[in-house]
Amino acid sequence: MAVSDVHVGYSENRRLVEAIEPTSADDWLILAGDVAEMAADITAIWRLLAERYAKVIWVPGNHELWTAKQDPIRLRGQERYQYLVEIARGLGVLTPEDPYPVWTGADGPVTITPLFVPYDYTFRPPGTATKEQALALARETGVVCTDEWLLHPDPYPTIDAWSRARVGYTTHRLAALDPAVPTVLVNHWPLVRQPTEVLRYPEFALWCGTTATADWHRRYGACAAVYGHLHIPRTTWYDGVRFEEVSMGYPRERTAWEAYGRPFAGPRQILPYLPDAAREPARSASARAGVAPQRPAAPVRPAARG
Repeated sequence: MAVSDVHVGYSENRRLVEAIEPTSADDWLILAGDVAEMAADITAIWRLLAERYAKVIWVPGNHELWTAKQDPIRLRGQERYQYLVEIARGLGVLTPEDPYPVWTGADGPVTITPLFVPYDYTFRPPGTATKEQALALARETGVVCTDEWLLHPDPYPTIDAWSRARVGYTTHRLAALDPAVPTVLVNHWPLVRQPTEVLRYPEFALWCGTTATADWHRRYGACAAVYGHLHIPRTTWYDGVRFEEVSMGYPRERTAWEAYGRPFAGPRQILPYLPDAAREPARSASARAGVAPQRPAAPVRPAARG
């Protein structure tokens, strides 16, 4: 099972997460980033879910990496990430720094690969050839990710430098896998750009991934890829590979999705694979026809989306 973007700083979301239960003693749970901003909240959710699930696998989102002024943990960048990794390990939660586990249940064996590969400003709007041009356009339109203020890449000079380092580290690990065993690739940010094409504010794609991972689902034998960040929960297929966006999202966004007949129904089953018709609640006519609703409207302002 997998879920992301649970944002338990919202009391409504915290109640939903606290109600999540496995269906069997053998269930695994993927947390695909953005559990919370506060280290204490992240730890509390890990502890709760690690007691319920046979295995919990976490990858960081941008929110876990923020150095928020309310958080007494003042670590930044790589130090904050490593701090969270050590806490996770102490609770038995697997991270992108641990050996990749192999699922041996139905549809197995499959190697589950938790990844930490952030964005590098290469998902640029048309007409912008450089990072600087793309950021200037985003500022003009008022769509600027809160990361620009709260996500510090220390000791790297920029987040794109950190992303390039993570790409190098991760490709080395993935290349060492047994090619005969399929994978489920798990990253908070989508590994391909196509899912960002339905964003209400296309400028926000700048903070949504890197073109360096565009072929990973083919190169590393993926039977599925799991991601979040976009707050557009859905299943799509690219090159015959299933991509699962598993966001819970903010309370206001869930209200909008309910209007499309797609209420949040808990973590999404990744393995064994169930076609949409067998696992999703009733959907609106537009959704059944394959029309993906865009994300709910939000004010256009600086830091419009975290």
